[in-house]
Amino acid sequence: VSSTEEDYALGILAGIEQVLSAAGLSDVPVSEIMHGTTVASNTILQMSGARTGLITTDGFRDVLELRTLRMPRLYDLKWEKPPPLVERYLRVEVDERLDSNGRVEKPLGRADAQRAVDRLLFEGVEAIAVCLINAYANPEHERLLLEVINERAPGLPCCASCDVLPEIKEYERTSTTVINAYLLPVVAGYLDSLVSRLKDEGLDAPLLLMQSNGGLTTVDQTRRLPCHIIESGPAGGVVGAHALSQKLGLGDIVTFDMGGTTAKASLVENGQYSRAVEYSVGAGIMIGSRLLTGAGYRLKVPAIDLAEVGAGGGSMVWIDPAGALQIGPRSAGADPGPVCYGTGGTEPTVTDACAILGYLNPDHLGGGDLAI
Repeated sequence: VSSTEEDYALGILAGIEQVLSAAGLSDVPVSEIMHGTTVASNTILQMSGARTGLITTDGFRDVLELRTLRMPRLYDLKWEKPPPLVERYLRVEVDERLDSNGRVEKPLGRADAQRAVDRLLFEGVEAIAVCLINAYANPEHERLLLEVINERAPGLPCCASCDVLPEIKEYERTSTTVINAYLLPVVAGYLDSLVSRLKDEGLDAPLLLMQSNGGLTTVDQTRRLPCHIIESGPAGGVVGAHALSQKLGLGDIVTFDMGGTTAKASLVENGQYSRAVEYSVGAGIMIGSRLLTGAGYRLKVPAIDLAEVGAGGGSMVWIDPAGALQIGPRSAGADPGPVCYGTGGTEPTVTDACAILGYLNPDHLGGGDLAI
């Protein structure tokens, strides 16, 4: 079933209906729905998340740009850091300080907290991330800022590092918290639509979402911490491939999963898929700790170790100002158009190129449901 970008829930419902029908279970009550999605990863790759503000400690405004010393290619003098997900004028400092043990060296005044929040609200932010120095040891000041945000703008998506990643390492903690805030409105909207559609169709079974680490989580937890489902779809593919390899008696395999917007690869070695404690997302590539590091935005959450690039079947082909051929990250998703499926549009995609080159079977694509 093709993704339905105008409302992803429609495609999911169509898929559930087809599976139940094919298995002869249309009249059997559904007890549980498990779902993997690439909504979060596509949002980052296409830079289409919320307009996000950041509140941080005085002197730490530029942590997102300073990053770490890690580079994807040590001797590549032309490599440029990806632009921060929060522009500098949307990063506001507050006058407070905690030491590494969580003791308050300079208390945060409520008036200063209100000033910082009001500044971001004036700029029209759609979500706010709060990350103060050493807040992993004492969440007091971050809790005050969350309280002020909820007073000044009830319902505005917001999160604090003490909830998202209460650990040391300033850049990783800030980056992970910002990514979480960047995704909050997008993922919440997606889940609200999906849950509503499922109920309308009489599917009241619990909905569980695949996490980046291959486990499952609830809808409520995902609404608060969408950073844990960024690799949801790819993780589900690896878990499924691993299960199949076990049945076939294969210990070592390479998994490959190409969709409309991204392509993903991973390894299963000695019957086990590998995991990473942190990885990079965005900047055209998502890659785990065992491979290249520093390419994108650092995300310190457990995940299945895989590499993902923003080049899928729907990725648009274009010519840059220098006359070079480029692919992605913009994508037509599951509806590539001018050539392959005749869906209209003027921008060619990878799938259109494959159709012209004769790589696609005109009789059996999508089980025969898709006509070229």
